[in-house]
Amino acid sequence: MQTAMQDGRNDTLEEGSLGGKKEAKKDQPQVAFPEGGISAWSVVAGAFCISFCTFGYLNAYGVYQNYYSTHQLMDKSASTISWIGSVQTCLLLGGGIVGGPLFDRYGAMVIWPAAVAFIFSVMMTSLCKEYYQFMLAQGILGGLADGIMFSPAMAAVSHYFQARRGAALGVTVTGSSLGGVIFPIAMSRMFANESLGFGWTVRIIGFIMLALLSISLATVRPRLPPRKGKILVPSAFKHVGYSLFLGAMFLMIWGVFTPFFYLTEYAIAHGMSTNLASYILSILNAASVFGRLLPGVIADKAGRFNTICLFGLSTGILLLCWIAVKSNAAILVFAALYGFFSGAIVSLMSPCIAHLSPTPGHIGTYLGMGMAVISLAGLTGTPITGALIDHYKSFTQAAIFSGVSTLVGALLVFVTKLTMDKNPCARI
Repeated sequence: MQTAMQDGRNDTLEEGSLGGKKEAKKDQPQVAFPEGGISAWSVVAGAFCISFCTFGYLNAYGVYQNYYSTHQLMDKSASTISWIGSVQTCLLLGGGIVGGPLFDRYGAMVIWPAAVAFIFSVMMTSLCKEYYQFMLAQGILGGLADGIMFSPAMAAVSHYFQARRGAALGVTVTGSSLGGVIFPIAMSRMFANESLGFGWTVRIIGFIMLALLSISLATVRPRLPPRKGKILVPSAFKHVGYSLFLGAMFLMIWGVFTPFFYLTEYAIAHGMSTNLASYILSILNAASVFGRLLPGVIADKAGRFNTICLFGLSTGILLLCWIAVKSNAAILVFAALYGFFSGAIVSLMSPCIAHLSPTPGHIGTYLGMGMAVISLAGLTGTPITGALIDHYKSFTQAAIFSGVSTLVGALLVFVTKLTMDKNPCARI
C-alpha cells in the first residue's frame, strides 16, 4: 500500500507539472492506485467488452463497405459509402466529450443508456435499405452511443492503474482487435448464407453485443469520488503538451484507418479472390492484438510517448510502402505488419492523454475533450482517401496522403515529449 501511495503522489506531481498544479491541489492531491486485484481486472474485463463492441465493430467496417458497394448502395461511390463509417468513427471519438466528463461527474451510470441506444442502432441497421437510413442508424446513432461508452471505459481502467496503465489499457483495447478478427469473418460468412442474408446477419451480431455489454454494465465502475466543478475544462487547451499531442493524434488518425476501409478492395483490384480477400481484415486485426498489447507493456518501461512515436513512424513508412505491394502473399504480409504497428496508435492514445491530465479525477474529461478534437480526423480521413481513389482510379495518392500524415503526426509526438523534458532520450 505504501508503494501504491507513492505511485499516486508521483502521478499527481508529474502530471500536475504539465500545467495543472493548481487543479491538482484542489482535487485529490494524493491517490493510491491498486495496480491490480479482482476489482481492477474486472473493470478491465468489462472495458474489454466495450472495446470489442465499439472499436472492434468499427474495425470491421471494411466488410460493410464492400457489401454496400455491391448490394444496397451499389449506385454510390466508395467515398460516399465511406462517410457512414467515418461518421461512426468521428462520433465514437467525439462522443467522449459527452461520456468522459459525465463519467467524472456521475460515474458508470452514463454507460447504461448508451448501451441500450447502441443495441437499438444495430437492430435498426438490419432493417435499412436507403443511404440516409444507414447514415442515421449505423453512422450517427451507433457512433454517438459508441463514444459515450468508450471514453468512460478507458477512464475507469485508468482509475485503477498508474505504473501499469499502459499494459492495462493495452489489454483493454485488444478487445477492438479481437472484434476486428471475429466480426469480418462472421459477417462475411453470414452475408454469403442466403438463409440469413443481411438482416439476420446484423441482428445476430446485435445479440452477441447485447450479451457482452451486459458484462460491461455489471463490472465497469469508477474508483474515485465524483469530480466537482465545471463539466468541461477548456483551460486544458492552454497546456502546450496537451494541445501538441492532440494535433499529433489528429494527423495520425487522419491516415491510419485507410487500410481498414480500403485494403480489401485494393486486394480484389489486384487479382485476389473475394474469398481470400474476406480474411484480410481479420489478419490485420489479429496482428493488431499483439500490436496493442505488447506496446503497452513496452511503454510502461520505455515511456509512452517514446513508444507511440516509434510505432507511428513505422506505421507511416508502411503506408508509403503500400503502393509497392501487389501479389497476394505481399498483401497478406502487409496486412499483418500494418495491423501490428498501427495497433499501438490506438492502444497508447488513452494512456498518453491520461498522463497529460493534471489529476486522476480529470482523466475522463481530458480524454473526452481530446477525442472530440481527434474525431474530426476520423470524420474526414477516409472520405478524403476515398475521394482520391475515385478521382485518380488508383490507391497510390491515398497511400501517400495517409503515410505522410502519419509520419508528421509521429514527429509531432516527439516535439510534445520535448515540451515535458528537454532530454530527447528521456523515458516519457
